[in-house]
Amino acid sequence: MNDKEKYQGEMEAKLQEWGAKLDGLKAKADEVGEGAKGDIHGKIDTLNAKKAELEAKLVELKSSGDDAWQSLTAGFQRAWDELSHSFEDAMSKFSQE
Repeated sequence: MNDKEKYQGEMEAKLQEWGAKLDGLKAKADEVGEGAKGDIHGKIDTLNAKKAELEAKLVELKSSGDDAWQSLTAGFQRAWDELSHSFEDAMSKFSQE
Protein backbone atom coordinates (compact mmCIF):
# COMPACT_ATOMS: atom_id res chain seq x y z
CA MET A 1 0.00 0.00 0.00
CA ASN A 2 1.45 3.37 -0.97
CA ASP A 3 1.23 6.60 1.02
CA LYS A 4 -1.71 7.89 -1.00
CA GLU A 5 -3.80 4.77 -0.40
CA LYS A 6 -2.89 4.71 3.28
CA TYR A 7 -3.84 8.37 3.72
CA GLN A 8 -7.13 7.86 1.89
CA GLY A 9 -7.98 4.89 4.08
CA GLU A 10 -7.20 6.85 7.23
CA MET A 11 -9.35 9.78 6.09
CA GLU A 12 -12.25 7.49 5.16
CA ALA A 13 -12.09 5.92 8.61
CA LYS A 14 -12.02 9.34 10.27
CA LEU A 15 -15.00 10.53 8.23
CA GLN A 16 -16.95 7.45 9.28
CA GLU A 17 -16.01 8.15 12.89
CA TRP A 18 -17.20 11.77 12.59
CA GLY A 19 -20.43 10.59 10.98
CA ALA A 20 -21.08 8.33 13.96
CA LYS A 21 -20.28 11.15 16.39
CA LEU A 22 -22.63 13.49 14.55
CA ASP A 23 -25.37 10.88 14.72
CA GLY A 24 -24.78 10.58 18.46
CA LEU A 25 -24.86 14.34 18.88
CA LYS A 26 -28.13 14.51 16.95
CA ALA A 27 -29.67 11.83 19.17
CA LYS A 28 -28.63 13.75 22.27
CA ALA A 29 -29.96 16.99 20.79
CA ASP A 30 -33.35 15.38 20.38
CA GLU A 31 -33.44 14.82 24.15
CA VAL A 32 -32.87 18.46 25.19
CA GLY A 33 -35.42 21.20 25.66
CA GLU A 34 -37.03 22.83 22.66
CA GLY A 35 -35.12 26.11 23.07
CA ALA A 36 -31.71 24.48 22.86
CA LYS A 37 -32.75 21.88 20.30
CA GLY A 38 -32.97 24.35 17.40
CA ASP A 39 -29.55 25.79 18.16
CA ILE A 40 -27.93 22.38 18.44
CA HIS A 41 -29.57 21.12 15.26
CA GLY A 42 -28.27 24.24 13.49
CA LYS A 43 -24.75 23.40 14.60
CA ILE A 44 -25.22 19.79 13.53
CA ASP A 45 -26.39 20.94 10.09
CA THR A 46 -23.27 23.09 9.78
CA LEU A 47 -21.06 20.19 10.81
CA ASN A 48 -22.80 17.89 8.33
CA ALA A 49 -22.17 20.43 5.56
CA LYS A 50 -18.48 20.58 6.47
CA LYS A 51 -18.34 16.79 6.54
CA ALA A 52 -19.90 16.69 3.07
CA GLU A 53 -17.20 19.11 1.86
CA LEU A 54 -14.55 16.78 3.23
CA GLU A 55 -16.14 13.81 1.51
CA ALA A 56 -16.06 15.72 -1.78
CA LYS A 57 -12.41 16.62 -1.22
CA LEU A 58 -11.65 12.97 -0.52
CA VAL A 59 -13.27 11.97 -3.83
CA GLU A 60 -11.10 14.60 -5.54
CA LEU A 61 -8.07 13.26 -3.72
CA LYS A 62 -8.81 9.70 -4.83
CA SER A 63 -9.12 10.71 -8.46
CA SER A 64 -5.97 12.84 -8.44
CA GLY A 65 -2.72 11.72 -9.95
CA ASP A 66 0.14 10.77 -7.71
CA ASP A 67 1.82 14.13 -8.25
CA ALA A 68 -1.25 16.22 -7.36
CA TRP A 69 -2.37 14.30 -4.32
CA GLN A 70 0.21 15.87 -2.00
CA SER A 71 -1.05 19.38 -2.69
CA LEU A 72 -4.65 18.21 -2.30
CA THR A 73 -3.74 16.57 0.98
CA ALA A 74 -2.83 19.95 2.47
CA GLY A 75 -6.26 21.35 1.56
CA PHE A 76 -7.96 18.28 2.94
CA GLN A 77 -6.01 18.57 6.18
CA ARG A 78 -7.03 22.23 6.59
CA ALA A 79 -10.68 21.30 6.04
CA TRP A 80 -10.29 18.39 8.47
CA ASP A 81 -8.81 20.67 11.14
CA GLU A 82 -11.71 23.10 10.68
CA LEU A 83 -14.27 20.31 11.09
CA SER A 84 -12.44 19.02 14.16
CA HIS A 85 -12.44 22.45 15.76
CA SER A 86 -16.10 23.04 14.90
CA PHE A 87 -17.10 19.66 16.28
CA GLU A 88 -15.24 20.19 19.54
CA ASP A 89 -16.81 23.65 19.85
CA ALA A 90 -20.29 22.21 19.30
CA MET A 91 -19.65 19.44 21.83
CA SER A 92 -18.47 21.92 24.47
CA LYS A 93 -21.54 24.13 23.93
CA PHE A 94 -23.81 21.11 24.05
CA SER A 95 -22.35 19.96 27.37
CA GLN A 96 -22.97 23.43 28.82
CA GLU A 97 -26.68 23.33 28.01
